[in-house]
Amino acid sequence: MTVYLTRRERFNAAHKLWVKDWSDEKNREMFGKCSNKNWHGHNYHLYVTVKGQPDPVTGFIMNVKDLSKILKKHVVDKLDHSNMNLDVDFIPEGMQPTTENLVVLIWQQIEEQIKEHGAALHCVKLYETENIYAEYYGE
Repeated sequence: MTVYLTRRERFNAAHKLWVKDWSDEKNREMFGKCSNKNWHGHNYHLYVTVKGQPDPVTGFIMNVKDLSKILKKHVVDKLDHSNMNLDVDFIPEGMQPTTENLVVLIWQQIEEQIKEHGAALHCVKLYETENIYAEYYGE
């Protein structure tokens, strides 16, 4: 029996999507408001789903307090109120801090810690706006 457990976290961060070899016009055409030279911010909602079999004694897939600590230490504390182009150690220099790239990078930050607590990472879902989100399943 596999059960799925999801934890939600929130953070606010700024970014700029920009290709330095492109003109201002081409960057604006491709990235819209996210190409603003003075950066652009979002209120992100992060959903992390773990899976496993409930422990017969505790009934937990993993302790939700541990999941919360992992997400805060490895993701939220690093991203919240950051400039993702400049401040975040797990975003490689030159990589566009898009929602699509962020879900993969977040997965990489937390997968091993979740395994150490007896669960498996199933999905990282990140909402950039109420209408736009990306999901990653480790594939």
